[in-house]
Amino acid sequence: MSETFSRTERLIGAAAVKKLNCSRVAVFGIGGVGGYIAEALARAGVGAIDLIDSDKVSLSNINRQIYALNSTVGKLKTEVAKERILDINPDCTVKTYDLFYTPETANLFDFKAYDYIADAVDTVTAKMSLVEKAEENGVRIISAMGAGNKLDPTGFSVADIYQTSGCPLARVMRTLCKKRGIKSLKVVYSAEKSVTPFADSVEDCDHAGENTVNSAAAGKTGNRIPASISFVPPVVGFIMAGEIIKDIIGK
Repeated sequence: MSETFSRTERLIGAAAVKKLNCSRVAVFGIGGVGGYIAEALARAGVGAIDLIDSDKVSLSNINRQIYALNSTVGKLKTEVAKERILDINPDCTVKTYDLFYTPETANLFDFKAYDYIADAVDTVTAKMSLVEKAEENGVRIISAMGAGNKLDPTGFSVADIYQTSGCPLARVMRTLCKKRGIKSLKVVYSAEKSVTPFADSVEDCDHAGENTVNSAAAGKTGNRIPASISFVPPVVGFIMAGEIIKDIIGK
């Protein structure tokens, strides 16, 4: 038994640990939610993890993203994530794609190679493409619904998309899944009513850098940039990772 995963093996058994080690999971979106998914998968001993994201770490990520530190600002999220995963488990095979996933980039991925897909992307178009690719290739998938503008981490739960309520993103996804013949989709969602974000003040923006200026501009036109806090995205990410791990080992 490897000492690194000895506590895991005591909990789920040697056969399950081996199964995780032989599994390959793709994490689409390495932000507030996806970063914690990747972290939990790595610490559980998943043997191969694909990381897909085009963004670089910014100052505005530090309040909630595990890979965001002052020392990593400006670096590609996928590269920072890969370095950390290999520091956790040097035997993990980590493949990175520094791109924004869209239906047009779907041909870059061999979906049949995955044991599981974690959808932590932000756009409905990308989410639906991932759901359809998973369906076409017989791969399990779990999707994050809206985590922005939420304040209650205990409000998140696992459900089929057709059993959700109170989440605007889930409502859109339900409609599209029905139209496209998707009979089931595992999601993590919250029915908590979204908090209305505050717009940054002009005075604050003058001293806070480009990201805050952009946020303030969006705030003046309807707060299009969602608000978030340190303790909500990790909960969503860990719930999703837990579902992936339990499904892979058959628990």
